[in-house]
Amino acid sequence: MNASQPSPAQTAPTGTPATQQPAAGGRTLYGGVTNRRVTVRDLAAAKRRGERWAMLTAYDAPTAGVFDEAGIPVLLVGDSAGNCHLGYQTTVPVTMDEMVMLSAAVVRGTERALIIGDLPFGSYQESPAQALRNAARLMKEAGVGAVKLEGGERSARTIEVLAEAGVPVMAHIGLTPQSVHALGGYPVQGRGDEAAHKLQRDAKAVQEAGAFAVVLEAVPAELAAQVTESLAVPTVGIGAGVGCDAQVLVWTDMAGMTAGSVPSFVKQYANLRSVLGEAAREFAADVLGGTFPAPEHSFK
Repeated sequence: MNASQPSPAQTAPTGTPATQQPAAGGRTLYGGVTNRRVTVRDLAAAKRRGERWAMLTAYDAPTAGVFDEAGIPVLLVGDSAGNCHLGYQTTVPVTMDEMVMLSAAVVRGTERALIIGDLPFGSYQESPAQALRNAARLMKEAGVGAVKLEGGERSARTIEVLAEAGVPVMAHIGLTPQSVHALGGYPVQGRGDEAAHKLQRDAKAVQEAGAFAVVLEAVPAELAAQVTESLAVPTVGIGAGVGCDAQVLVWTDMAGMTAGSVPSFVKQYANLRSVLGEAAREFAADVLGGTFPAPEHSFK
């Protein structure tokens, strides 16, 4: 059985919460950790027993609290906040101050999930010393349990320095959105023999440097499965097929809050944009018609 495939005992039947499906010989991420936060050791154990897990982005305390209560074991305070929370066109303008503020809010809104903070563009590329300084800010000022940064072989030395300093690092390879201008958009990565070999080298390099997990974004499914099989650390797919150890989605895409089209790899599990819009229209109609506030909403 591949490491990325759960055993029958780990697969919840339709409509059955994953918390009711303990893994044979161990506790799952969805029920075993109840009195502390999930850690990178828990993720490593899940890899060994073949348990898949979900990761969502979060950028504020109330939303993070909902996901934490739902049992999502890992929350990423991604620089995707630039696109879907702060109104930027790309992730490039996001600053360290913004990431610290958003990460701190997510930490305050949760009790159990491992919170991972993104290092934004320009906060780690200059040198490993710069990366360590900014990673320390996310851990000390925001309280995150780990950081994420983009790049494979080119970021290996930085990952090594952070890991040696005690900073858990999630690597991010394949499509790296901070390189949008160099890539000329958001193309699928790893197509063709040369590109596939480069992706495999990147994956090995970040693992050897000390990364505890690797995000694979916009990578052909077969290649992502091969990389997952070759690594001892978990892979987290986004547009990388079902063969990864874990899956992540941007929460506003997943929940139907994103205006316009979403990437083809996104499955929308709700239509919150429509729900909120209808609620706002009903509120406005009640105000216009004088039915809100009613007596029960007023003080005597």
